[in-house]
Amino acid sequence: MTMQSFGLSQGRINKFKGQILAHAVPQEVLSKGGRQVKFPKNNSDTYVARRWIPYGATAANPNTFFGTTTAVDRGNAIVQAHQTAEGITPSPDSMTPMDVTVVMNQYSCLYGFTDKTYDLYEDDIPQAMIQQIGERVTLVNELINFGQLKAATNQFYGGSGTSRSTVNGGITLPLLRKIAKSLMANHGKTVTRMLSASNNYGTDAVRGGYIVYASTDLHPDIRDLPGFVPSEKYASGTPMDNELGKVEDFRFVTSPELVSILDGGAAVGSTGLQSNLGTSVDVYQFVVTAADAWSQVAVRGLDALDPTFLPPGQKSKSDPLGQRGYAGTSWWKATMVENNGWIAIGNVGVKSL
Repeated sequence: MTMQSFGLSQGRINKFKGQILAHAVPQEVLSKGGRQVKFPKNNSDTYVARRWIPYGATAANPNTFFGTTTAVDRGNAIVQAHQTAEGITPSPDSMTPMDVTVVMNQYSCLYGFTDKTYDLYEDDIPQAMIQQIGERVTLVNELINFGQLKAATNQFYGGSGTSRSTVNGGITLPLLRKIAKSLMANHGKTVTRMLSASNNYGTDAVRGGYIVYASTDLHPDIRDLPGFVPSEKYASGTPMDNELGKVEDFRFVTSPELVSILDGGAAVGSTGLQSNLGTSVDVYQFVVTAADAWSQVAVRGLDALDPTFLPPGQKSKSDPLGQRGYAGTSWWKATMVENNGWIAIGNVGVKSL
C-alpha cells in the first residue's frame, strides 16, 4: 500500500494542507487512538462499522460467551456442546453481524485579514493563522472524541460514589483493577497499535496495555499510585507521545483538553478534592480503552481537509478593491463506540493542591 505524503506535493493548496496537519498532529492524543477509518469522498455521509458476534454471545450481550445460567460449570457446558458423535454431522451455526452506524458531521474554522496586514505588518500573520488553524482542528477533534467516548455505558465512580453527582474520591489502584476486571471479563484485548505521528494513515506498534486517556490535572494523583513507573524509566519500549507512565496493565496518556465537569460531584466538604466553584467536587472523566473498542474517521491525507487560502488582491463584487483575505479549512469527522464492554469511563476528583 502506498502511503499518501505531502512531502512530494508542491501544489499551493496541498502545501497549505500539509502545513495545517504539521501543526495539528503533534497536539493529538485521542485522535491517535481507536480504529482509524479512511472515509473516501462521495461515499454517503453515513459510516457503518460491522463486527461479528462470537459463538455463545448475543446481540444484546456481545461479550458474554458463557451466557448459560443452567450449568454450574459453564466452561464444561461449552465443551460438551462441541463434542461430536461418531458419524453424526453437527447442526451448522450461523454467523450474526452487529452493525454500528454513525452520521458524519462537518466542522470548520476561518480567519480573516486585510491587505495592510498582509503587505505591511511586521509579523507573518497568515503563517500564524495556519498554525492556529492546525491547532484548532486538533482541539475540535479531541473534544469530539472525548464527548463520544465519555458517554459510553461502562461507568465507574471514585470514592463511595454510585453516580457522577456522588463522586467523592480520586483515582486509586483498586478502582483501576475493578475496571481491568471488567474489560478482561468482556474479552477486551490490550492495545498494541496506534496511529503514527505523521500526516499519513499508517500505524505504529506500541507496547501492549489498556490505554488510559486522562486530564493533565490528574498527574499528581497518577504519580502517587502504588507501582507507578514514569515513562522515562521504562526498561524497554518507546513511550507513546504524551505518555506519563504506567501501572500494572495501564498506560496513561494525558492531555489538558480532557477537562473536568465543574461542580459535578458530591459536596466538597472535607474530601480534600478540587472544587473550582467551591461547592462540589470537580469531576474528571478518564477513558480506559481496550483494542477495537471504538473507531474514528482519521483526519489524515490529501482528502482529509478542504482548506481555503485567499490572499488579498482577489477582487470581487463583495470585495471590489481586493482588501480582504481569508485562511481556514473544513473537514468531516465521526467517532463511535463500537463495543461498550471494551471501554470504561472513570469519574473521579483530583487532590486540591
